Amino acid sequence: MIVPAAGRGTRFGGESPKQYLPLAGETVLAQTLRRLDGAKALAILVGTADGHLAMASSLSLRTPLRVFSGGAERALTVLNGLGALANEARDDDLVAVHDAARPCLRLADFLSVVAAAAACPGGALLARPVADTVKRADEAGCVTATTDRRGLWLAQTPQVFAYGPLKASLEDGLAAHAVLTDEASAMERQGRHPRLVMGHADNIKITLPEDLRMAEIYLAAQAEEERLRHADRTRF
Repeated sequence: MIVPAAGRGTRFGGESPKQYLPLAGETVLAQTLRRLDGAKALAILVGTADGHLAMASSLSLRTPLRVFSGGAERALTVLNGLGALANEARDDDLVAVHDAARPCLRLADFLSVVAAAAACPGGALLARPVADTVKRADEAGCVTATTDRRGLWLAQTPQVFAYGPLKASLEDGLAAHAVLTDEASAMERQGRHPRLVMGHADNIKITLPEDLRMAEIYLAAQAEEERLRHADRTRF
């Protein structure tokens, strides 16, 4: 499991990267890692800026936690993480990549996307179909067209791929100076077709300040769901 956390969060603003901001009594990154801690991964590797290595490694988890230096962009950070696994991963081993700023991931969704990746040669990723009307705009912010949303999905994470193909795809994409917005886009350049797995809408990525409040609401709602499930199991 690789968690790229080296981003500066420029869209969010503020002095501290968004992954280190407080969320429900912990940092955003800590909340994210605790979600992944229940996924039975062999290890969680966090790629962060050199100045945050100690902060990222301070969390106590059941899963072995390793921290490595991230790169100037997401693809480089993930590639560095794959490099850290070079002496222990086989080409067909599955590697999951999850955004540090998605602290509301549901364990069931994680297990679903891993199962899909194991069955699909192109890997798999969590995603949601586009529900809103999509507009295309010009540089002045005026609508130029309405885009047909049929077949359009919004990518989430985790994204899960075999180690060897993912490493080769990222290396090739970076060498070609391609725009790699996520791991799936690197795989797509190689002619692979990752499977889309329906995720929950509450698996949001914290990008703007208002997303923090929404994440708090989702975390509280999920905790209440779990409490009610536990109560139902112990009722009889």
